[in-house]
Amino acid sequence: MSCFICYYTFKYATIFSKLCALKLAFYSNLKLKTKETRYMKINIKSKLSEFIKQNNLFDDNRIISYLPNITIETDKIKTIMINEVVPTNTNDDFYSVDKDADYLKTTIPLFDSAGIEVSNINDILDMGIYITNAVKLPKSEYTITRDTIKLHMPILEEEIKLFKNLEVVMLMGDVAKKSFNMITKKHIKKNVIPSISTYKLRNNELYYDNLRVFPSYIMTGGNILIEKSKFEMASEDIKKMFEIING
Repeated sequence: MSCFICYYTFKYATIFSKLCALKLAFYSNLKLKTKETRYMKINIKSKLSEFIKQNNLFDDNRIISYLPNITIETDKIKTIMINEVVPTNTNDDFYSVDKDADYLKTTIPLFDSAGIEVSNINDILDMGIYITNAVKLPKSEYTITRDTIKLHMPILEEEIKLFKNLEVVMLMGDVAKKSFNMITKKHIKKNVIPSISTYKLRNNELYYDNLRVFPSYIMTGGNILIEKSKFEMASEDIKKMFEIING
């Protein structure tokens, strides 16, 4: 009788052990899938191209060639830096495969001056920082009009929405400030960035919802390297931003 009881005790213990192992494997697999979904990679160009076509924002496809053709884990991005306008030559943009891209010739020194060592755009992305342009087509005149900014604003708004874990928005120049104000005014009926000089705003902490917003200076073009005061202030803003997302 005791042998009979021992046999079935062992049998059910074995079955129970196997069930526990299966349950553990199931939840481990589920957790892995959840993690994979959370950090799903998104191609920025594909997403924005689809949005542009669905909303009939532009008549031709020229704008598509200026969108950043990169695939990134958007949930890892904590900062978006918004520059003013794309370059005439796509090889000069931030995500160009050209190592001598003009936009990186000023961007990398700004980060270096902030005490953040980078050598290429991938180093910046790996830190959770994404850079884009407010206006997605090259400017045809010296000044970018309000109408042009407004035309491109919906694309920038959609682009910002791709990043669910944003903490900081950096507005690098007047065009970026105007574009972001259009976005915020659409939702909260007022501008987040007051219409005063950037240097007067730098000591104020500005927020949109839970996002810290930095009005700063344009980060591209030869002038930023010549105008030492603006270069220093922009690099100081980048340093503050970096401290926030790593705090």
